[in-house]
Amino acid sequence: MDYVADHLLLHAGLLTRLLIKESASEMTRTEAGVLFTLSRGPRRITELAELEGLAQPTVTQLVRRLEQQGWVGRDRLPDDGRVVLLSLTRAGETALDEFRAKVSAALRADMDGMSDRQLAALETATEALGTLVDVLQQAPRPAHAR
Repeated sequence: MDYVADHLLLHAGLLTRLLIKESASEMTRTEAGVLFTLSRGPRRITELAELEGLAQPTVTQLVRRLEQQGWVGRDRLPDDGRVVLLSLTRAGETALDEFRAKVSAALRADMDGMSDRQLAALETATEALGTLVDVLQQAPRPAHAR
């Protein structure tokens, strides 16, 4: 448990950075994260900033850039015109799909020389990681438990 607690996040972050670099994607990791979050439903800028762990001014600039690319749209709530919701456009969905395909292709190429045993271990680890993500996304936890 100690090894996982000390190394999982570091390895996952480094793997992500290496694969994005290797895939030669024009989309940044931060842009992809925002688009992925928006693929799960519309969000307010404040909520998006909190979910992505970014400052609100940073998200505002990022969203402006994503809007210019046609990947994100803004809508106002019909019952409260002050509230702006950000959503993923069809072009944003396409860009995110292309990003995922490039990163997946890079990962597949890197795993090509691995043994069946190594691939089975990665499959088990991936399932366990998915379970951990599900647990973390369920109920909010107190700050001291995070």
